[in-house]
Amino acid sequence: MTEVKQATLELSCPAKLNLFLHIVGRRSDGYHLLQSAFQLIDWCDTVTLKTIPENEVRRSNPIPGVPPEQDLVVRAARLLKEFGKVSSGVEIHLQKEIPMGAGLGGGSSDAASTLIGLNQLWNLHLDKASLSQLGLQLGADVPFFIFGHNAFVEGIGEQIQGIALENRDFLVIFPNKGIATASIFLDSKLTRDHAPITIDGFLASPLSNHLNDCQAVAMRICPEVKQALDWISVALPNSEPRMSGSGSSVFTALAAKTDTAKLENLLQNLPKGWVGRIVRGLNKNPAYNLISSD
Repeated sequence: MTEVKQATLELSCPAKLNLFLHIVGRRSDGYHLLQSAFQLIDWCDTVTLKTIPENEVRRSNPIPGVPPEQDLVVRAARLLKEFGKVSSGVEIHLQKEIPMGAGLGGGSSDAASTLIGLNQLWNLHLDKASLSQLGLQLGADVPFFIFGHNAFVEGIGEQIQGIALENRDFLVIFPNKGIATASIFLDSKLTRDHAPITIDGFLASPLSNHLNDCQAVAMRICPEVKQALDWISVALPNSEPRMSGSGSSVFTALAAKTDTAKLENLLQNLPKGWVGRIVRGLNKNPAYNLISSD
């Protein structure tokens, strides 16, 4: 059994944008084969981990209506605790800023930071590869956040290759209605035969000529997605807005000459309940330096 001293660690959990999302096939077990580029952004949740002598995992602020068995940070802590044979426990406080069901990877990022932080607090010394194998049991996007850098992602999310992306700002809008990922990927009208592209092909024009194959289905299921896309098109006529992940958040990259003060004023008049932010792209997860790259 691994025993640890009481300690507290606070970590940021950044969101991500899917700069594009192509569905290139489907495995015999039903999992979809994807290609995407993941861009980290500075819209973050905050997870605070406090080791406790009691042999349990507990949330100090549970999410109403979400049982522990579905709570990704609790599941992450329990998974690592069992794997590392840790005899003490942890109290987890999660400050949510990233909307749930928004296609921004908030839950996966929270789980990844929980694994990274507890690996440190519990002195397990697991490397990125080991943590990523555990993270994949929690969700397809978790290994990306453990990987810690912007990436070209393939397969079901487990094939990750780092890419260098230009530092830029984005406008992100969440139209206050989440979409269940399963409802997108189970839809009979979802296209699943997008021709694969190469990393070089993507990097030649990272913000143009690439689509989100989930977007058409999402707009039918959730009309607010189209409303948010239309809002951006009116506010920024020369932009190329698209949806992130399986929705429902939409975004566009901001040109260097964008009048951000004027845009901030426009964001004050979003429809009731909508959330809009100007965010900055990140080069790496703030928690990256806490784990070995071996």
